[in-house]
Amino acid sequence: MTREFLKMHGLGNDFVVIDARTEPFAPSVAAVRAMADRKTGVGCDQFIVVEPPRTPGAAALMRIRNADGGEVEACGNAARCVGWLLMEETGGDHVRFETACGPLEAWRAGPEAVTVDMGPARLEWAEIPLARAVDTLHLPIAQDGVADPVAVNMGNPHCVFFVPDAESVEVERIGPGLEHHPLFPERTNVEFATVLGPSHIRMRVWERGVGVTRACGTGACATLVAAARRGLTGRKADVVLDGGTLTIEWTAPGRVLMSGPVAVSFTGRLAAGLTA
Repeated sequence: MTREFLKMHGLGNDFVVIDARTEPFAPSVAAVRAMADRKTGVGCDQFIVVEPPRTPGAAALMRIRNADGGEVEACGNAARCVGWLLMEETGGDHVRFETACGPLEAWRAGPEAVTVDMGPARLEWAEIPLARAVDTLHLPIAQDGVADPVAVNMGNPHCVFFVPDAESVEVERIGPGLEHHPLFPERTNVEFATVLGPSHIRMRVWERGVGVTRACGTGACATLVAAARRGLTGRKADVVLDGGTLTIEWTAPGRVLMSGPVAVSFTGRLAAGLTA
Protein backbone atom coordinates (compact mmCIF):
# COMPACT_ATOMS: atom_id res chain seq x y z
CA MET A 1 0.00 0.00 0.00
CA THR A 2 1.26 3.47 -0.84
CA ARG A 3 0.54 6.62 1.16
CA GLU A 4 0.26 10.24 0.12
CA PHE A 5 2.69 12.59 1.84
CA LEU A 6 3.48 16.26 1.97
CA LYS A 7 7.05 17.53 2.14
CA MET A 8 7.34 20.74 4.20
CA HIS A 9 10.03 22.71 5.93
CA GLY A 10 10.56 25.54 8.37
CA LEU A 11 13.80 27.37 7.56
CA GLY A 12 15.22 24.22 5.99
CA ASN A 13 14.32 21.94 8.91
CA ASP A 14 12.36 19.51 6.72
CA PHE A 15 9.55 17.05 7.29
CA VAL A 16 7.57 14.30 5.64
CA VAL A 17 3.98 14.85 6.79
CA ILE A 18 1.35 12.08 6.67
CA ASP A 19 -2.35 12.72 7.32
CA ALA A 20 -3.54 9.67 9.28
CA ARG A 21 -6.80 11.10 10.59
CA THR A 22 -8.95 8.81 8.45
CA GLU A 23 -6.54 5.92 7.85
CA PRO A 24 -4.08 4.95 10.62
CA PHE A 25 -0.36 4.91 9.86
CA ALA A 26 2.20 3.64 12.35
CA PRO A 27 5.48 2.84 10.55
CA SER A 28 8.22 0.83 12.20
CA VAL A 29 11.54 2.34 13.23
CA ALA A 30 13.15 0.77 10.17
CA ALA A 31 10.46 2.20 7.87
CA VAL A 32 10.91 5.72 9.26
CA ARG A 33 14.67 5.45 8.75
CA ALA A 34 14.12 4.30 5.18
CA MET A 35 11.73 7.15 4.39
CA ALA A 36 14.04 9.71 6.03
CA ASP A 37 17.09 8.55 4.07
CA ARG A 38 18.15 11.33 1.71
CA LYS A 39 19.62 9.02 -0.93
CA THR A 40 17.15 6.13 -1.08
CA GLY A 41 14.03 7.58 0.57
CA VAL A 42 12.25 10.93 0.52
CA GLY A 43 14.66 12.54 2.98
CA CYS A 44 13.74 14.51 6.10
CA ASP A 45 14.89 15.56 9.54
CA GLN A 46 11.60 14.52 11.14
CA PHE A 47 8.68 12.33 10.11
CA ILE A 48 5.31 13.77 11.16
CA VAL A 49 2.03 11.85 11.46
CA VAL A 50 -1.18 13.83 11.99
CA GLU A 51 -3.74 11.72 13.86
CA PRO A 52 -7.28 12.31 15.16
CA PRO A 53 -7.46 14.41 18.35
CA ARG A 54 -7.92 12.77 21.71
CA THR A 55 -9.41 15.69 23.63
CA PRO A 56 -12.32 18.05 22.90
CA GLY A 57 -11.36 21.31 21.25
CA ALA A 58 -8.20 20.00 19.60
CA ALA A 59 -8.03 19.79 15.81
CA ALA A 60 -5.53 16.92 15.63
CA LEU A 61 -2.72 15.05 17.36
CA MET A 62 0.79 15.57 15.98
CA ARG A 63 3.27 12.68 16.38
CA ILE A 64 6.96 13.30 15.73
CA ARG A 65 9.60 10.77 14.74
CA ASN A 66 13.24 11.73 14.28
CA ALA A 67 15.26 10.54 11.30
CA ASP A 68 16.64 7.71 13.45
CA GLY A 69 13.09 6.38 13.88
CA GLY A 70 12.66 7.32 17.52
CA GLU A 71 9.56 9.19 18.69
CA VAL A 72 10.14 12.56 20.37
CA GLU A 73 7.95 14.97 22.27
CA ALA A 74 8.37 18.32 20.51
CA CYS A 75 9.46 20.02 17.30
CA GLY A 76 8.83 23.73 16.96
CA ASN A 77 9.28 24.04 13.20
CA ALA A 78 6.98 21.05 12.61
CA ALA A 79 4.42 22.61 14.96
CA ARG A 80 4.34 25.71 12.78
CA CYS A 81 3.91 23.57 9.65
CA VAL A 82 1.12 21.43 11.10
CA GLY A 83 -0.56 24.49 12.59
CA TRP A 84 -0.52 26.16 9.17
CA LEU A 85 -1.96 23.06 7.48
CA LEU A 86 -4.82 22.84 9.96
CA MET A 87 -5.60 26.55 9.60
CA GLU A 88 -5.53 26.25 5.80
CA GLU A 89 -8.16 23.48 6.05
CA THR A 90 -10.58 25.63 8.00
CA GLY A 91 -9.65 29.07 6.75
CA GLY A 92 -9.24 30.15 10.36
CA ASP A 93 -6.49 32.19 11.97
CA HIS A 94 -6.10 30.09 15.13
CA VAL A 95 -5.84 26.40 15.93
CA ARG A 96 -5.24 24.16 18.93
CA PHE A 97 -3.69 20.71 18.53
CA GLU A 98 -2.11 18.01 20.66
CA THR A 99 1.44 16.70 20.95
CA ALA A 100 3.18 14.19 23.20
CA CYS A 101 4.27 17.06 25.47
CA GLY A 102 0.80 18.61 25.70
CA PRO A 103 -1.50 20.93 23.75
CA LEU A 104 -0.15 23.71 21.53
CA GLU A 105 -1.86 26.78 20.12
CA ALA A 106 -0.91 28.41 16.85
CA TRP A 107 -2.09 31.46 14.94
CA ARG A 108 -1.25 33.16 11.68
CA ALA A 109 1.62 35.64 11.65
CA GLY A 110 1.41 36.27 7.89
CA PRO A 111 0.41 34.49 4.65
CA GLU A 112 3.00 31.75 5.17
CA ALA A 113 4.12 32.45 8.73
CA VAL A 114 2.89 31.10 12.04
CA THR A 115 3.30 31.87 15.73
CA VAL A 116 3.16 28.95 18.15
CA ASP A 117 2.79 29.14 21.91
CA MET A 118 5.35 26.50 22.88
CA GLY A 119 4.27 26.54 26.51
CA PRO A 120 6.45 27.18 29.56
CA ALA A 121 10.18 26.63 29.64
CA ARG A 122 11.03 23.95 32.19
CA LEU A 123 14.14 24.81 34.16
CA GLU A 124 14.41 22.41 37.11
CA TRP A 125 17.00 19.63 36.84
CA ALA A 126 14.40 16.86 37.15
CA GLU A 127 12.29 18.45 34.39
CA ILE A 128 15.12 18.51 31.81
CA PRO A 129 15.71 15.65 32.87
CA LEU A 130 19.26 15.43 34.25
CA ALA A 131 20.88 12.43 35.87
CA ARG A 132 21.44 14.26 39.15
CA ALA A 133 20.62 17.52 40.91
CA VAL A 134 22.79 20.33 39.51
CA ASP A 135 22.34 24.03 38.75
CA THR A 136 20.70 24.12 35.31
CA LEU A 137 22.09 27.62 34.70
CA HIS A 138 25.67 26.33 34.91
CA LEU A 139 26.03 22.67 33.98
CA PRO A 140 29.33 21.00 34.92
CA ILE A 141 30.15 20.08 31.32
CA ALA A 142 33.35 20.94 29.49
CA GLN A 143 34.19 19.14 26.27
CA ASP A 144 36.06 19.88 23.04
CA GLY A 145 36.62 23.53 23.87
CA VAL A 146 33.08 24.38 24.98
CA ALA A 147 31.94 24.63 28.61
CA ASP A 148 29.41 25.92 31.14
CA PRO A 149 26.15 25.31 29.23
CA VAL A 150 22.57 26.03 30.29
CA ALA A 151 19.90 23.31 30.39
CA VAL A 152 16.33 24.05 29.26
CA ASN A 153 13.42 21.76 28.48
CA MET A 154 11.07 23.01 25.75
CA GLY A 155 9.11 19.75 25.57
CA ASN A 156 12.46 18.12 24.82
CA PRO A 157 15.88 18.55 26.48
CA HIS A 158 18.39 21.19 25.37
CA CYS A 159 21.96 22.03 26.31
CA VAL A 160 22.93 25.58 25.27
CA PHE A 161 26.57 26.65 25.03
CA PHE A 162 27.46 30.33 24.65
CA VAL A 163 30.55 30.65 22.50
CA PRO A 164 32.57 33.57 21.05
CA ASP A 165 31.87 32.52 17.45
CA ALA A 166 29.18 29.99 16.62
CA GLU A 167 30.38 29.87 13.01
CA SER A 168 33.70 28.34 14.02
CA VAL A 169 32.30 25.53 16.18
CA GLU A 170 32.75 22.06 14.65
CA VAL A 171 29.16 21.06 15.37
CA GLU A 172 29.26 17.81 13.42
CA ARG A 173 32.37 16.65 15.25
CA ILE A 174 31.48 17.51 18.85
CA GLY A 175 27.69 17.24 18.71
CA PRO A 176 27.41 13.44 19.02
CA GLY A 177 29.45 13.23 22.23
CA LEU A 178 27.46 16.02 23.86
CA GLU A 179 24.13 14.50 22.77
CA HIS A 180 25.08 11.34 24.66
CA HIS A 181 26.64 13.05 27.70
CA PRO A 182 25.88 10.97 30.84
CA LEU A 183 24.26 13.97 32.54
CA PHE A 184 21.36 13.59 30.05
CA PRO A 185 19.67 10.18 30.52
CA GLU A 186 17.34 10.84 27.56
CA ARG A 187 20.12 12.40 25.44
CA THR A 188 19.89 16.06 24.48
CA ASN A 189 19.75 18.58 21.68
CA VAL A 190 22.85 20.79 21.66
CA GLU A 191 22.96 24.49 20.73
CA PHE A 192 26.00 26.71 20.15
CA ALA A 193 25.06 30.39 20.41
CA THR A 194 26.76 33.75 20.06
CA VAL A 195 24.97 36.81 21.43
CA LEU A 196 25.31 39.60 18.87
CA GLY A 197 23.19 42.15 20.73
CA PRO A 198 20.41 42.49 23.32
CA SER A 199 17.87 41.15 20.81
CA HIS A 200 20.04 39.28 18.31
CA ILE A 201 21.52 35.77 18.65
CA ARG A 202 23.34 33.53 16.17
CA MET A 203 22.75 29.84 16.87
CA ARG A 204 23.73 26.50 15.35
CA VAL A 205 22.37 23.14 16.42
CA TRP A 206 22.98 19.42 16.73
CA GLU A 207 19.59 17.73 17.00
CA ARG A 208 19.12 14.60 19.08
CA GLY A 209 18.55 11.62 16.81
CA VAL A 210 19.08 13.66 13.63
CA GLY A 211 22.42 15.50 13.55
CA VAL A 212 23.21 18.94 12.19
CA THR A 213 20.06 20.66 10.94
CA ARG A 214 19.51 24.05 9.35
CA ALA A 215 17.03 25.08 12.03
CA CYS A 216 15.51 23.89 15.31
CA GLY A 217 12.48 25.70 16.69
CA THR A 218 12.63 24.31 20.22
CA GLY A 219 16.40 24.93 20.14
CA ALA A 220 15.85 28.58 19.28
CA CYS A 221 13.34 28.84 22.14
CA ALA A 222 15.76 27.19 24.56
CA THR A 223 18.58 29.48 23.44
CA LEU A 224 16.57 32.67 24.05
CA VAL A 225 15.48 31.42 27.47
CA ALA A 226 19.08 30.50 28.36
CA ALA A 227 20.38 33.90 27.18
CA ALA A 228 17.72 35.77 29.13
CA ARG A 229 18.44 33.74 32.28
CA ARG A 230 22.12 34.61 31.98
CA GLY A 231 21.29 38.30 31.48
CA LEU A 232 22.83 38.28 28.01
CA THR A 233 19.66 39.42 26.22
CA GLY A 234 16.18 40.63 26.96
CA ARG A 235 13.19 38.29 26.85
CA LYS A 236 12.62 38.73 23.10
CA ALA A 237 15.16 38.25 20.33
CA ASP A 238 15.69 37.24 16.74
CA VAL A 239 17.55 33.92 16.65
CA VAL A 240 19.48 33.48 13.40
CA LEU A 241 19.91 29.83 12.38
CA ASP A 242 21.62 28.33 9.35
CA GLY A 243 18.30 28.32 7.49
CA GLY A 244 16.96 31.73 8.54
CA THR A 245 15.55 33.67 11.47
CA LEU A 246 12.98 32.89 14.15
CA THR A 247 11.58 35.48 16.54
CA ILE A 248 11.33 34.13 20.09
CA GLU A 249 9.66 35.80 23.07
CA TRP A 250 9.71 34.53 26.67
CA THR A 251 6.65 36.27 28.05
CA ALA A 252 6.29 37.57 31.57
CA PRO A 253 3.92 34.69 32.48
CA GLY A 254 6.72 32.33 31.44
CA ARG A 255 5.37 31.03 28.12
CA VAL A 256 7.56 30.93 25.03
CA LEU A 257 6.24 32.23 21.70
CA MET A 258 7.97 31.27 18.45
CA SER A 259 7.26 33.02 15.14
CA GLY A 260 8.59 32.09 11.72
CA PRO A 261 7.85 30.95 8.16
CA VAL A 262 6.50 27.68 6.80
CA ALA A 263 6.85 26.27 3.30
CA VAL A 264 5.48 23.41 1.21
CA SER A 265 8.12 21.76 -0.97
CA PHE A 266 6.16 19.09 -2.84
CA THR A 267 3.61 16.29 -2.56
CA GLY A 268 4.00 12.64 -3.51
CA ARG A 269 3.26 9.02 -2.68
CA LEU A 270 5.44 6.74 -0.58
CA ALA A 271 6.28 3.46 -2.32
CA ALA A 272 5.05 0.31 -0.63
CA GLY A 273 8.61 -0.88 -0.07
CA LEU A 274 9.44 2.20 2.01
CA THR A 275 6.42 1.94 4.28
CA ALA A 276 6.69 -1.81 4.93
